[in-house]
Amino acid sequence: MKKSIIGLAAFAFIALSLVTSCNSSEKKVDEAKIEVMEAKVDLKEAKEEYLIDVENYKKETAEKIAENDKKIAEFKTQIAFKRKEFKDDYQKQVDKLEKKNNDMQKKLDDYKVEGKENWETFKTEFNHDMDELGQAFKDLTVKNVK
Repeated sequence: MKKSIIGLAAFAFIALSLVTSCNSSEKKVDEAKIEVMEAKVDLKEAKEEYLIDVENYKKETAEKIAENDKKIAEFKTQIAFKRKEFKDDYQKQVDKLEKKNNDMQKKLDDYKVEGKENWETFKTEFNHDMDELGQAFKDLTVKNVK
Protein backbone atom coordinates (compact mmCIF):
# COMPACT_ATOMS: atom_id res chain seq x y z
CA MET A 1 0.00 0.00 0.00
CA LYS A 2 2.84 2.31 0.89
CA LYS A 3 4.37 1.61 -2.52
CA SER A 4 1.15 2.42 -4.36
CA ILE A 5 0.76 5.73 -2.52
CA ILE A 6 4.36 6.67 -3.35
CA GLY A 7 3.80 5.59 -6.96
CA LEU A 8 0.57 7.55 -7.15
CA ALA A 9 2.28 10.64 -5.66
CA ALA A 10 5.16 10.30 -8.13
CA PHE A 11 2.72 9.96 -11.02
CA ALA A 12 0.78 13.03 -9.82
CA PHE A 13 4.03 15.01 -9.51
CA ILE A 14 5.12 14.05 -13.04
CA ALA A 15 1.69 14.82 -14.48
CA LEU A 16 1.61 18.19 -12.72
CA SER A 17 5.11 18.98 -14.02
CA LEU A 18 4.09 18.14 -17.58
CA VAL A 19 0.95 20.27 -17.41
CA THR A 20 2.88 23.19 -15.93
CA SER A 21 5.63 22.95 -18.51
CA CYS A 22 3.08 22.81 -21.35
CA ASN A 23 1.45 26.02 -20.14
CA SER A 24 4.87 27.60 -19.92
CA SER A 25 5.67 26.58 -23.49
CA GLU A 26 2.36 27.95 -24.71
CA LYS A 27 3.09 31.26 -22.98
CA LYS A 28 6.54 31.36 -24.56
CA VAL A 29 5.06 30.70 -28.00
CA ASP A 30 2.45 33.43 -27.51
CA GLU A 31 5.11 35.89 -26.32
CA ALA A 32 7.31 34.99 -29.28
CA LYS A 33 4.40 35.60 -31.67
CA ILE A 34 3.82 39.01 -30.12
CA GLU A 35 7.51 39.88 -30.42
CA VAL A 36 7.53 38.80 -34.08
CA MET A 37 4.48 40.97 -34.83
CA GLU A 38 6.11 43.95 -33.09
CA ALA A 39 9.32 43.38 -35.04
CA LYS A 40 7.36 43.28 -38.30
CA VAL A 41 5.68 46.58 -37.44
CA ASP A 42 9.06 48.15 -36.56
CA LEU A 43 10.57 46.85 -39.80
CA LYS A 44 7.68 48.23 -41.84
CA GLU A 45 8.03 51.64 -40.18
CA ALA A 46 11.80 51.65 -40.74
CA LYS A 47 11.32 50.74 -44.40
CA GLU A 48 8.76 53.53 -44.84
CA GLU A 49 11.16 56.04 -43.23
CA TYR A 50 13.95 54.82 -45.51
CA LEU A 51 11.81 55.18 -48.63
CA ILE A 52 10.75 58.68 -47.56
CA ASP A 53 14.42 59.58 -47.03
CA VAL A 54 15.26 58.33 -50.53
CA GLU A 55 12.40 60.32 -52.09
CA ASN A 56 13.29 63.51 -50.22
CA TYR A 57 16.95 63.21 -51.15
CA LYS A 58 16.10 62.64 -54.80
CA LYS A 59 13.89 65.76 -54.82
CA GLU A 60 16.54 67.92 -53.15
CA THR A 61 19.26 66.70 -55.47
CA ALA A 62 17.07 67.11 -58.56
CA GLU A 63 16.61 70.75 -57.55
CA LYS A 64 20.39 71.21 -57.28
CA ILE A 65 20.88 69.61 -60.68
CA ALA A 66 18.22 71.90 -62.16
CA GLU A 67 20.06 74.90 -60.67
CA ASN A 68 23.24 73.62 -62.30
CA ASP A 69 21.40 73.41 -65.63
CA LYS A 70 20.44 77.08 -65.26
CA LYS A 71 24.06 78.02 -64.52
CA ILE A 72 25.21 76.08 -67.57
CA ALA A 73 22.70 77.94 -69.75
CA GLU A 74 24.03 81.23 -68.36
CA PHE A 75 27.60 80.16 -69.08
CA LYS A 76 26.65 79.27 -72.64
CA THR A 77 25.19 82.73 -73.20
CA GLN A 78 28.40 84.27 -71.84
CA ILE A 79 30.47 82.42 -74.43
CA ALA A 80 29.34 84.86 -77.12
CA PHE A 81 30.90 87.71 -75.16
CA LYS A 82 34.27 86.04 -74.66
CA ARG A 83 37.33 86.95 -76.61
CA LYS A 84 38.05 84.55 -79.40
CA GLU A 85 41.19 83.09 -77.78
CA PHE A 86 39.19 82.12 -74.67
CA LYS A 87 36.00 80.88 -76.35
CA ASP A 88 37.18 77.35 -77.17
CA ASP A 89 38.63 76.72 -73.71
CA TYR A 90 35.54 78.15 -72.02
CA GLN A 91 33.24 76.09 -74.27
CA LYS A 92 35.17 72.89 -73.37
CA GLN A 93 34.87 73.64 -69.68
CA VAL A 94 31.14 74.35 -69.93
CA ASP A 95 30.61 71.16 -71.97
CA LYS A 96 32.52 69.19 -69.35
CA LEU A 97 30.33 70.62 -66.57
CA GLU A 98 27.20 69.89 -68.56
CA LYS A 99 28.24 66.27 -69.13
CA LYS A 100 29.08 65.79 -65.44
CA ASN A 101 25.74 67.32 -64.42
CA ASN A 102 23.86 65.04 -66.83
CA ASP A 103 25.80 62.03 -65.54
CA MET A 104 24.84 62.93 -61.98
CA GLN A 105 21.17 63.14 -62.98
CA LYS A 106 21.39 59.76 -64.69
CA LYS A 107 23.14 58.21 -61.68
CA LEU A 108 20.38 59.51 -59.40
CA ASP A 109 17.62 58.32 -61.74
CA ASP A 110 19.18 54.87 -62.11
CA TYR A 111 19.56 54.26 -58.36
CA LYS A 112 17.48 51.29 -57.27
CA VAL A 113 16.32 50.93 -53.68
CA GLU A 114 18.52 48.11 -52.39
CA GLY A 115 18.71 48.57 -48.65
CA LYS A 116 19.61 51.22 -46.12
CA GLU A 117 23.31 50.38 -45.98
CA ASN A 118 23.68 50.63 -49.76
CA TRP A 119 21.66 53.84 -49.68
CA GLU A 120 23.96 55.46 -47.13
CA THR A 121 27.00 54.51 -49.23
CA PHE A 122 25.37 55.84 -52.41
CA LYS A 123 24.33 59.06 -50.71
CA THR A 124 27.83 59.68 -49.32
CA GLU A 125 29.48 59.13 -52.70
CA PHE A 126 26.83 61.16 -54.51
CA ASN A 127 27.19 64.08 -52.08
CA HIS A 128 30.96 64.02 -52.61
CA ASP A 129 30.50 64.10 -56.39
CA MET A 130 27.94 66.93 -56.14
CA ASP A 131 30.35 68.92 -53.95
CA GLU A 132 33.08 68.46 -56.56
CA LEU A 133 30.69 69.60 -59.29
CA GLY A 134 29.70 72.64 -57.25
CA GLN A 135 33.37 73.49 -56.78
CA ALA A 136 33.94 73.16 -60.54
CA PHE A 137 31.14 75.69 -61.12
CA LYS A 138 32.77 78.08 -58.65
CA ASP A 139 36.16 77.61 -60.28
CA LEU A 140 34.71 78.45 -63.68
CA THR A 141 33.15 81.68 -62.39
CA VAL A 142 36.38 82.67 -60.65
CA LYS A 143 38.20 82.32 -63.96
CA ASN A 144 35.64 84.68 -65.51
CA VAL A 145 36.61 87.48 -63.14
CA LYS A 146 40.26 87.44 -64.27
